[in-house]
Amino acid sequence: MNGLVRVDNESDIFEKYMGTPIELLFRYHNFAQPFDKYVDAQLLIGMCMDNRKQLKIPNNFAYVLRSGGGNLRHSEFKISYAIAIGGVKCVAIIAHNKCGMVNLISKKDQFIRGMVENAGWDEKHAEEHFISFAPIFEIENELSFLMGEINRLRSIYPKILFALLYYNLDDNFLYLVADDN
Repeated sequence: MNGLVRVDNESDIFEKYMGTPIELLFRYHNFAQPFDKYVDAQLLIGMCMDNRKQLKIPNNFAYVLRSGGGNLRHSEFKISYAIAIGGVKCVAIIAHNKCGMVNLISKKDQFIRGMVENAGWDEKHAEEHFISFAPIFEIENELSFLMGEINRLRSIYPKILFALLYYNLDDNFLYLVADDN
């Protein structure tokens, strides 16, 4: 896992995140720090909708946007709301291993079959649906996709601190990703 830094203790957290909600996210999730009480969200977290990962964070600590592959395209208004109305100044984008959006095209037949059997769709409608939306959500590689996504978002929100993190499904830990920003 090139460029990934496992965060086992405070000294592993990059200096730019110390004293920020990103540090607190690691303290809660990786170090099992007892939860503080929050009235207002401290950050926004963008992550994949995958059911295999669950963050350990206190109530009211974060806005959380979940979408396939952690793809936040078409979520800019929600991000803007969290910044403008919610007052967040930090955004954590979390990739994870074994993401189902990687090589999505290879799952076309399974998707169509699932929509026919589980949703009651006809095959033609299911195929058109897949063809229309799969290219929007397919990602080639979890980290490279989110590197591009975080750079895109940094250009839209230049005063916001963005952190690219990685959730390892094998150990349920959050890792830092060295992204040179």
